[in-house]
Amino acid sequence: MINKNLRNKILVSKRIAVSAMALLFAAASGGCGKSETYADFTFPESVESSLTPVSNTYVDEPKKYEDDGISDKALGEYSSQNGACVIKKMEHYYDVTLDYENHSPEEVGTAFAQEVLEAYPEIHEVMEPYIYENIYWGFPALVDDFDPVWDRVSYLAKTVEEDERLSDYWKELDAYAEAISGGVHGYKEDGHISYEEAVTFSFIPEALRGTACSALSLWGDKMETGDRVTVRLLDWNLGTDGQMCEVHSVIHAKKGNRSYTGISFLGFESIVSAINDDGVFAAILDVGTIRENYIYKDRKCYTYDLRYALEEFDTAKEVGDFMVGNSADYTWSHNLIISDENSSYCAEDAVSQLQEKGMGYSILRDNKTPLLKGLTWDNPDSLCVVNSFATEGNQDFLYQDGNAVRWNKYNEWVGSEDKFTVGELKTVLTQEKVNQGVEKGEAGVTNVRNTGTAQMIIVDYHTGKVQVAFTPVSGPTDDVVFTDIGNF
Repeated sequence: MINKNLRNKILVSKRIAVSAMALLFAAASGGCGKSETYADFTFPESVESSLTPVSNTYVDEPKKYEDDGISDKALGEYSSQNGACVIKKMEHYYDVTLDYENHSPEEVGTAFAQEVLEAYPEIHEVMEPYIYENIYWGFPALVDDFDPVWDRVSYLAKTVEEDERLSDYWKELDAYAEAISGGVHGYKEDGHISYEEAVTFSFIPEALRGTACSALSLWGDKMETGDRVTVRLLDWNLGTDGQMCEVHSVIHAKKGNRSYTGISFLGFESIVSAINDDGVFAAILDVGTIRENYIYKDRKCYTYDLRYALEEFDTAKEVGDFMVGNSADYTWSHNLIISDENSSYCAEDAVSQLQEKGMGYSILRDNKTPLLKGLTWDNPDSLCVVNSFATEGNQDFLYQDGNAVRWNKYNEWVGSEDKFTVGELKTVLTQEKVNQGVEKGEAGVTNVRNTGTAQMIIVDYHTGKVQVAFTPVSGPTDDVVFTDIGNF
């Protein structure tokens, strides 16, 4: 259970980070008030460096992957009496099937909670501390009064409830929260998930989130088959004890021609990454979460809008246009990687306060869209997404969070081969030592796949298969296992 000591550690870490930044700025600006010049300095004709490399940032022997992922073994199965929810406990994740065709949203939500408690009875004691980690991150000054948290979360929940397009999602979440909580209410760190805590968990992206992700899509001359492959790395707060890696889930939503498969976590009702039955894949990536004035009044929830768009539309272009068209009214700016068998896009969604200041705008970017001044991408038939807008004239966060480093690494890696098989692409994407420098207490190297990577998803439009590398509870390792979760 997270306690006040852990909360204080989070606050101290933030203050240290801010102080370190202040010192860096002071040093960069000549903080002693005296400016040194190097006008008369000349380099010696020859200098023998005493610097020697202490390690290589790449794995010594990159793993050679097959195109296909491995098959996972089912360890147990749990089914509600009414058949609304079936959960298979797999080796690396929970495989969940929710039947909306024969059951109401309330029945699905209740059954989902009941079977989660059957399949993973430890969820209360494991996941409640994680919820509070996110609350304290989003509300660093909070002490004992959780009213500001519920004011924000309940307001956003109300926007979902009152939206005719989305109201069924709220009915499902409301029923889930009631069932998982057993009728317990309020914010209290007691090892039991209350109704309010369960609802808060599903609104982390809208109300609390601070994450980093990346994505890549290749097609045409860049792939041996000529068919599209889209890769998504989900970087998320894994929890101090790796709690999110305990609850990896693949959720099959059975809704007739509105069906989709979500790849996220047990009890998470909105979209993190998902692919619908038409092959439209979409996933959320953070942009500017903690750098713009946060507004939630009169705003909408983009992850629930994305769920609606995946159910409603059958092309990447339609999903992208819908999200861009509504972007001004969301709570935080973000990117979305969106693809189908014919197209790949990044929806650069800028919220209204950013647009009104003239600091950013919303656009559906493809591989032909002009890029920010000074930003280069040398590889046709491909698209890259990091945690910054990349379109010419848009808000530029490439200088923060290692965005430029990851962008440039992707550019180099994609250019390292004329064409890729899926197996070769997996080898390239996993070639870095994921914990480089971290084990020595250092800040570490800015990696594409890093210590916060929760999942790596590969959608292969040639075969229709989806593979996921689920990070284990012990954290990301250099031995990456890609699990075949089936066809979309």
